[in-house]
Amino acid sequence: MVAVTPTADAPTAAPPNARRRPGGRPVLRLLILVAIVAVVLYPLIWMVGTSVKSQEEIVNNVGLLPERFTPGNYTAGWSNFDVSFGRFFLNSAMVSLLTVVGNGLSCLLAAYAFARLRFRMRGMWFAVMIGTLLLPQHVLIVPQYILFRTLGLVGGEWPYLPLLIPQFLATEAFFVFLMVQFMRGVPRELDEAARIDGAGPYGIFRHVILPLSRPALVTTAIFSFIWTWNDFFRQLVFLSQLEDYTVPVALTLFIDSTSQSAVGPMFAMSVLSLLPVFLFFVAFQRMLVEGINTSGIKG
Repeated sequence: MVAVTPTADAPTAAPPNARRRPGGRPVLRLLILVAIVAVVLYPLIWMVGTSVKSQEEIVNNVGLLPERFTPGNYTAGWSNFDVSFGRFFLNSAMVSLLTVVGNGLSCLLAAYAFARLRFRMRGMWFAVMIGTLLLPQHVLIVPQYILFRTLGLVGGEWPYLPLLIPQFLATEAFFVFLMVQFMRGVPRELDEAARIDGAGPYGIFRHVILPLSRPALVTTAIFSFIWTWNDFFRQLVFLSQLEDYTVPVALTLFIDSTSQSAVGPMFAMSVLSLLPVFLFFVAFQRMLVEGINTSGIKG
């Protein structure tokens, strides 16, 4: 019996599980993603293009690119008021950074109490805190204004106190909940080991919880900065002097009741106002994703 060996030219049978993947599917996905990105970025690109258009061209030309490049909108917007627009940037930066510090400290301490300490009616108080998430900001702004007005803090020597005091009192229930969810994922065996070494509640917080809470703190800092920088309503209510205005409030001054509008400079300053938020997000993007993934907020 002679064994027959296949020659090099003999075709080999394809495995039964082998399937041909359609070559056009990756291209279709890429086209869909490009279309989505174009739709999302179109308003931003249009705003950047409008910031270098003249006043007449803004009305007549709705395209993305300007027919005549007008970079003078940036210099005009920067010095359009009696106060330089850089003052508004400094005010926004100060309020945003102090809000980051206030939310980070107060919400971390409140979350540690809810997640690690035992006290009477802890569950009820935690439910009340979560319930405050259901209250819209517009409902709370009136009693807050009356309270701070009664205390003489509205329009005083330090007009930013009504904006900052609540942040140092753990009034942001979202951040408290985020940190509570994170701390519940920290093994309690670490607390027991620290307690055996003689650490009390403050020692456990200082040497165990605080070092491990870095992702949650970074997430809180990023969201606090972005939300405060873009906040308009609360800052409009509590700030009354021009030199105290922040960037969102100052942008409304380009269009006044006398119909004297400076749309080009307004768009130019709007573009500049996006840069701190963009740079802040890019710098801490990796930490933001890590903090969300480890804080119990998963899609």
